[in-house]
Amino acid sequence: LCRGGLAERLCRLQNRERSAISFWRHQCISDDKTPSDKSDVLIVKILEIFEECTIQVAICQQLEQSPVALSPEDAVISAEEPILKVLFTRETAAHLKSRPQDVIHIYPPWQKLLLQNADVPVIMNTYFSQKVLLSEHSEAREKTHGLTKMLIKKNIISLAQTFRLDDLDDKLHQEPSDNQVACAPQIHNNSDSKQHPLALSAVNDSLLEMVESQGAVGWREVQVRVVIQRVYCLPAREGCRSHTQGNKPLCATPVTNSDPPNVRLCLLVQDAYGMFSEVQLQFLSSTDDIEQYCGRWEGKSCCLAGMKILQRTTRGRALGLFSLIDSLWPPVVPVKVPGQSQDSEMMSTNLPPPSFCYILTVQSGEIHVEVDEEEQISNLYQPPAVHGLKEILRINGCNERCSFWAQVLYQRLQTKHNVPIDQRDTLLFVTDSTLQNVVHGIPKVVAVSVTASCVLSMEVREALSAGSRLVFFKDALWGNGRIICVERTVLLLQKPLLCWAAAADLSELTGPVRLDELDSTTQANSVCALRGTVVGVNESTAFSWPTCDRCGNGKLELCPQDRELLYCNQCSEVVTTPVLKMQLEVFLSCPSRSQSTVKVKVWHEITLFVLLTMLLFLQTYEVQSVLGKEVGLLNCYVHSVTSHPNCVALEEIVLL
Repeated sequence: LCRGGLAERLCRLQNRERSAISFWRHQCISDDKTPSDKSDVLIVKILEIFEECTIQVAICQQLEQSPVALSPEDAVISAEEPILKVLFTRETAAHLKSRPQDVIHIYPPWQKLLLQNADVPVIMNTYFSQKVLLSEHSEAREKTHGLTKMLIKKNIISLAQTFRLDDLDDKLHQEPSDNQVACAPQIHNNSDSKQHPLALSAVNDSLLEMVESQGAVGWREVQVRVVIQRVYCLPAREGCRSHTQGNKPLCATPVTNSDPPNVRLCLLVQDAYGMFSEVQLQFLSSTDDIEQYCGRWEGKSCCLAGMKILQRTTRGRALGLFSLIDSLWPPVVPVKVPGQSQDSEMMSTNLPPPSFCYILTVQSGEIHVEVDEEEQISNLYQPPAVHGLKEILRINGCNERCSFWAQVLYQRLQTKHNVPIDQRDTLLFVTDSTLQNVVHGIPKVVAVSVTASCVLSMEVREALSAGSRLVFFKDALWGNGRIICVERTVLLLQKPLLCWAAAADLSELTGPVRLDELDSTTQANSVCALRGTVVGVNESTAFSWPTCDRCGNGKLELCPQDRELLYCNQCSEVVTTPVLKMQLEVFLSCPSRSQSTVKVKVWHEITLFVLLTMLLFLQTYEVQSVLGKEVGLLNCYVHSVTSHPNCVALEEIVLL
């Protein structure tokens, strides 16, 4: 809102008005349900109730004084007492839950409006109203009526009738029986819907209307119908504030070694007006459930009831959430426009993207989300658009959501000082057929950074640890030349049945994977192929250590009983034949980086180490025997690239 503008002033006025009403109602409860000041109190008895233009209209009989000793049924209506038409807003009507024969006290500042050519005055500004229970009999009646539903007649007034147009539609003057809506209680499941058929007619289709009418305390008597666009998990500790600023999360919550997992199932839903909302549901007992929820719920319609507002967030405070919303905008089908006729020609797709979003949660201990899994996929649903990595690398935008299917070749936990292991980011090096078929200009392998706030299922973790796997990355974030898996990014081992495939080739890899060779464009934290000539071995940094021949544990201790033997804590056994492992640093001369010092760290299991060890053993550990030997192609991870001194530090790796 523009600072100091009319809209901002109106918003402040409405907030003060709601606060005043809430304080007054609280004061009524504290003061034994009746305000002490009875001056200028309008006392009415309701004769008839109907709804018109979302306003509840009550035809009432004005009473001179409240018949305290009588029940409402016994109060005799005198013909001399005037008839009034009292208007109640939706919020006030929901609070009063009035019925015919109820007695209502209306406190100032109520106003009386006298209309031309109308004999019945209209009472407005009835926010400070209170229903009076006159006796024990009426209290029992109130409890009995609370268990039943009351049908409220709903008058539809057309604009043609209001403006006296010639082409009146006779259908709009009618009040069909199916237009009788109920003051419906909360619907919990499908069985309740079948028992209360009238409850279905009370379903709203506007999230914003529900929020504005019901407030932040919860939707107890209404429900709203929405479409589930995305299903994902969020770290529970961050709650509703689990958003990202740019490419970095505000608070990285550990998701590894969580038993049980500390994650919460969430839905990104959209209503018929295009409004989005994030719904935080129950905690999951297993992160593996996310894949089945995605398959069963995404694209389906559901009804929300009993929601509570956690936060109203904006684009500036939740870039991660709104980057996902922007990827779903504009809608694939025309959406309704508030305040306009909902004919097909008045519905539009040319609308600005949402600037705010409500974070909702369920009331504790109850089920408030009803998903019709047998229903067909909604036309409003936008499945993820799957692109090839080559196409993604050519996107010019920033903070763009993208989905792709890729082969994971290598994973590495990033090392950061003063950061626990379970809160560090993981690098996944991936490729697909669109990159492997490129001649030059685009890398054959790209790095995907998986932040600690991205929830991975245990099934995905185990699959990546076991070997190379095809993984579907849904709604990853692309920007500044990087692909990042942040909150609301989902990694699946199976591609969703519903997705939009791009024109790029998404076929699986058939031949061996090729890496880019080391050259002047190679950057740190990447993988490359290396070939060159051995020019030196750093003997000062070479070292060896014993490992357990059973489990491979490299942290052996001296046996307490015999200090000459080694002991493995993992096996709880004495190691009699340890396996000796070693590390070497080798200097290579590479034609592609002729001006740089290329330093490669090799381990016991690696190809280059085996080659060098064999040569050293044959020449009785003479280092001169390996100098000048040609090696390659070696798969390496690039630790650092420096210009002063001109040096490239690599480590030979084994692809998954």
